[in-house]
Amino acid sequence: MSKQHPIIAITGSSGAGTSTVRVAMEHIFRRDGINAAIVEGDSFHRYNREEMQRQVELALQEGRNFSHFGPEGNLFDRLESLFMEYSERGTGLRRYYLHDQAEADRYGQKPGIFTPWTLLPPGSDLLFYEGLHGGVITDKVNVARYVDLLIGVTPIVNLEWIQKIHRDTAERGYSAEAVTDTILRRMYDYTHYIVPQFSCTDINFQRVPTVDTSNPFSARDIPTLDESFVVIRFKEPRKTHPDFHYLLHMIHDSFMSRRNTIVVPGGKMGFAMELILQPLIEQLIRREY
Repeated sequence: MSKQHPIIAITGSSGAGTSTVRVAMEHIFRRDGINAAIVEGDSFHRYNREEMQRQVELALQEGRNFSHFGPEGNLFDRLESLFMEYSERGTGLRRYYLHDQAEADRYGQKPGIFTPWTLLPPGSDLLFYEGLHGGVITDKVNVARYVDLLIGVTPIVNLEWIQKIHRDTAERGYSAEAVTDTILRRMYDYTHYIVPQFSCTDINFQRVPTVDTSNPFSARDIPTLDESFVVIRFKEPRKTHPDFHYLLHMIHDSFMSRRNTIVVPGGKMGFAMELILQPLIEQLIRREY
């Protein structure tokens, strides 16, 4: 952790909805004129798309566990090195994973591969990471120790699976059966490398639907935000200093469920994120947090 070169990380599983937090953060950065160095978690996968498919097939043949969630599929050591170097000197190496043709065209490359490693632009106010492993801890690395503000996005698991199935079938062309197989194949790594991070997060945003999601593999629609509540848990209120009275006043129909937990209507999730996170980010920039 570093007051001089702060790091903010959003961590969440595939399909969890971390993009909602990213949009809220972008609003804050733009309003406050913050120059953030952006790092995408996908860029720390070990293999490009074709190589990953070969590794998955090989692991299945050999009866091994292998996925994007675990250490074999990622460069945890390089992520830890980036966070350490940025916290000490405000620099470090990053690259991009080119998800689709539109992204690939900007770099004159094909989709499914990585751009070369390059140094972060100098003079950034903070580093902002969004991905799967912003708070990962293993027997070899401890990424979480370098993060000044760690935010978790973790809908209840059935909703997470519904969101992933709908996203991967609609946007990425996979069959529902293939996505279901991926969910099941990743389960070991999910429970060992994704879930434990949410015990380290400073703030968790967990969306809970108010409609039936008992069979996520047959759900026809993703529950809307208005069909949900968001449970927001502060790990150590003495560290983040949430003003619960102010939040209850500003967010209509919100309520406290525990001394460190506020529940807000799903449609107010983005608004709640900005109310909560903007003061914390401004304190980081002023070196007060």
